[in-house]
Amino acid sequence: MNFHGKDIKIFSANTSRTMARQIADGLGLPLGKSDVGHFSDGEISVSINESVRGSDVFIVQSTCAPVNNNIMELLIMIDAMKRASAGRITAVVPYFGYARQDRKAKARDPISAKLVADLLTTAGADRVLTMDLHAPQIQGFFTIPVDHLLGVPILAPYFSKKFAGSKDELVVVSPDLGSVTRARNFAQRVDAPIAIVDKRRQRANVSEVMNIIGDVKDKSVVLVDDMIDTAGTLCNAASAILEKGGAKEVFACATHGVLSGPAIERINNSVIKELVLLDTIPATEDKKCAKITMLPVASVFAEAIERIYEDKPMSTMFG
Repeated sequence: MNFHGKDIKIFSANTSRTMARQIADGLGLPLGKSDVGHFSDGEISVSINESVRGSDVFIVQSTCAPVNNNIMELLIMIDAMKRASAGRITAVVPYFGYARQDRKAKARDPISAKLVADLLTTAGADRVLTMDLHAPQIQGFFTIPVDHLLGVPILAPYFSKKFAGSKDELVVVSPDLGSVTRARNFAQRVDAPIAIVDKRRQRANVSEVMNIIGDVKDKSVVLVDDMIDTAGTLCNAASAILEKGGAKEVFACATHGVLSGPAIERINNSVIKELVLLDTIPATEDKKCAKITMLPVASVFAEAIERIYEDKPMSTMFG
């Protein structure tokens, strides 16, 4: 295995083509020439239409819905690059699907995140570049290097600017105990106190808010999470913050906008004034909402790719 390619080449499968083009533009490069289609029976067809021999190849693909199809596109592209003698292959996965299945929650559960990690490695990826894994420990599922970018350093400046003249009124809230570390990091960056919503999950995608730990009365609140799926936890937490905590207004932010099922309807009907997301998952027409603001991440991934190619540290990116 080579540890450095002769030049950078950016390719994309179907889901993240817009982001891949933005990353390539940020690096002053053309997007690699490739076609990803399907045969009549549904099998995936990949054609690489330029030489990648000896190159440092970066394949951009979020493994969001349709998750299984997108994973297979990525795996087949990696295999094609490997067989075309690419110098090094990096899977750029802005949103890593199956990350929530990172442990055995009950008897006979699979650990699907580990399986996906094994698939990427077996296909021929030399390293992975991703953002805000649901559980950072997933990095340990890989036997190859994983560069793990964070969404908070992109989201926090947006709210620092928004509340520049009224920071004393701002409180950062974690919607559950699992997001406390992320919320604390966010709070440090915007120089605000932190509160926690204590909830009990009854079954998958259903949660009941129990209590609010911290003072949010008459404050502007920002809920911070890593992803918004059906938006049940987020909307319940926002309602509790207003009704039980007495907050003045509620905003929310997250890295990944999965927005499945009734998410958009719930957000529209919720007390949340604005939900800020990163575009790690492309926004389709059915997922657009007047309350949602999307922030781009292509420039961050472009800088990370440049650092990988030049063997520079990633830890200094966000200070």
